[in-house]
Amino acid sequence: GPTRKMPLTASAMDFFQLFVPDNVLKNMVVQTNMYAKKYQERFGSDDAWIDVTLAEMKAFLGYMISTSIHHCESVLSIWSSGFYSNKSIALIMTQSRFEKILKYFHIVAFRSSQTTHSLYKIQPFLDSLQNGFDSAFRPSQAQVLHEPLIDEDPVFIATCTERELRKRKKRKFSLWVRQCSSTGFICQIYVHLREGSGADGLDALKNKPQLHSMVAKSLCQNASGKNYIIFTGPSITSLNLFEEFEKQEIYCCGLLSTRKSDCTGLPPSMLNNSATPQSRGQYRIRMKGNMSLICWYNKGHFRFLTNAYSPVQQGVIIKRKSGEIPCPLAVEAFAAHLSYICKYDDKYSKYFISHKPNKTWQQVFWFAISIAINNAYILYKMSEAYHVTRYSRAQFGERLVKELLGLEDTSPTH
Repeated sequence: GPTRKMPLTASAMDFFQLFVPDNVLKNMVVQTNMYAKKYQERFGSDDAWIDVTLAEMKAFLGYMISTSIHHCESVLSIWSSGFYSNKSIALIMTQSRFEKILKYFHIVAFRSSQTTHSLYKIQPFLDSLQNGFDSAFRPSQAQVLHEPLIDEDPVFIATCTERELRKRKKRKFSLWVRQCSSTGFICQIYVHLREGSGADGLDALKNKPQLHSMVAKSLCQNASGKNYIIFTGPSITSLNLFEEFEKQEIYCCGLLSTRKSDCTGLPPSMLNNSATPQSRGQYRIRMKGNMSLICWYNKGHFRFLTNAYSPVQQGVIIKRKSGEIPCPLAVEAFAAHLSYICKYDDKYSKYFISHKPNKTWQQVFWFAISIAINNAYILYKMSEAYHVTRYSRAQFGERLVKELLGLEDTSPTH
């Protein structure tokens, strides 16, 4: 849970600033002004530009965050006369001023000679965000490694023509997280840039076990020695990775797939489906040291690799129609924790910022901001301030937008 007690009067802005404090926003102001100066020295002066202020930077973020609540396809819709127009906040800043800030917006204005990292324009922000996540929250023992649902708004996709979908650029990165499976709080973010220039570069990477092993190690680099139990999907699950984690006192439970997983070192007899028909709930086990490979049948064969649960401990899967299905405890735990993450995706994925910039670092930035707001809301729900005001996720987002725009006092109304 939270590592610090927030006051009863804590506002949405107070929770957001646990991860994006004023010093980070001031740095954005400095870097944006530096970039604007450099840009104009190179391409000619821009008479319409005046240096951005901290208040304007907060308003700029507020406008962007508002797209996560109202799901408008373009942030510029706020100033339009259409369905997504918002006169109450449009008066704070003119559209032309907003577009100027958007044009010059930067987190790192200059590339140093030592920089080789492709994400250098956003890495300082990601590092600061990670420090905020680490200092504000202590995760539970059980955590999940996965790719959060950050795809396009499903309503927009459903109404899109095939031609419009083809015109939209594919993301050039994959975003992975380590997430507390008891609360949904995202403890760590890892961004992997697509390698190669092929159109299917990202899809090709999804079938590389060595990539996913590298992702898992990066996400768990601060987890060693804490006895965490990490749940993984088929692309990450492998015997070699789990054995390496066990040496660091990190224990695992993962779903195994003969098609997607690295099955090196596993007994072939357990990877082949048995010819004799099986009844639901039956399972086979093979053990080596602390590691167990479980093959469980439920309308199909499901394989689990774990060193976190004893294979002889019994559990149960409860289905609405078929009732209770017996299974090893590892299978029950995996299903419970993964179902929580599915609920998290259903609830929070629709609150990702809708703005879709062309630059990869900006796409990563807005995804990271969206995750920070979701985390802020989770902390708010676990605080005493929630019992005073009880905002929904949408109401929390609206309060944050108004506070960033300076439309409301930062203390909530009682």
